[in-house]
Amino acid sequence: MSLSGKTAVVTGSTSGIGLGIARSLAGAGADVVLNSFTNSEADHALAQELSTEFGVQVTYAQADMSDAAACRSLIEGQARCDILVNNAGIQHVAPIEDFPIDKWNAIIAINLSSAFHTTAAALPKMRAAGWGRVINISSAHGLTASPFKSAYIAAKHGVIGLTKTTALETAQEAITANAICPGYVLTPLVEAQIPDTMEKYNMGREEVIKKVMLERQPSREFATVEQLGGTVVFLSSPSADQITGTTISVDGGWTAL
Repeated sequence: MSLSGKTAVVTGSTSGIGLGIARSLAGAGADVVLNSFTNSEADHALAQELSTEFGVQVTYAQADMSDAAACRSLIEGQARCDILVNNAGIQHVAPIEDFPIDKWNAIIAINLSSAFHTTAAALPKMRAAGWGRVINISSAHGLTASPFKSAYIAAKHGVIGLTKTTALETAQEAITANAICPGYVLTPLVEAQIPDTMEKYNMGREEVIKKVMLERQPSREFATVEQLGGTVVFLSSPSADQITGTTISVDGGWTAL
C-alpha cells in the first residue's frame, strides 16, 4: 500500500497518537506536515528525523489549534493537503457545576472547532486534486460517556457529527470522511501515569493496568499508536474508497458493552 505523492497534515502530531499516525503515513510513502503549538527546535528536529528515516518530505508547521484563523492558515499554507488527520486535543476533568468556563471553551475549540476550520480549508485543495481523505480522531467517548468529562465528551460526540456531515457533502466526489474512536492508548503520557497508579493502589504493573486503568476496555489491552496509524493508512487506501461517514472503534470492545 503506497501513499506516494500524497501530502498528509496531522494536527497535534509531535507526540503520542498524532506522532504514531504521522510515522505510519510517512512509512506508507506520504509526505507529512507535523503540527503543534510549541514551535521548538525539537519540533523541527523531529521533522528532519522522520524525513531521513522514511525518505519522504516531513515538515513542521506551528499553529494554535484554539485559534480559528491559525487552523485555517495551517492548511492554506500548504501546497497540498490530500489527507487531513484532525488529532489535536486536550482534556480536563471536573463536575459540570465546577467545570471552569475557560477550560470548556478551550476543549471545544481545540477538540472540535479546529476540525471544522481545518476541514473547511482543506476541502478546496482536495477538490482541486480530485481526491481527499478527512480522518477525525474522536474517541470511545464520542460514542459513550463518563462522568466529569462534559467538555471532552461533548466535543468528541460533535466530531462524529461533523464527520458525517462532511461525508454527505462530499459523497459524490473522491473524498471520504471518517472518524476513528480509540479507547485507552498506550502513549508516553499514559506510560508515565502507570508508576503513580501502581503506588496509589498498591498493585503490580500488569494488575493495575488490567484492573484499574483498563477497567472499561474488555480486552484488558491498550491500543497502540501503531494500530491507530495503520487504521489511518487503511482509510487512506483504495480499499476504503466506499467507507465514508462512519466510525471505526479501536477500543478493545469498550463500546460493544
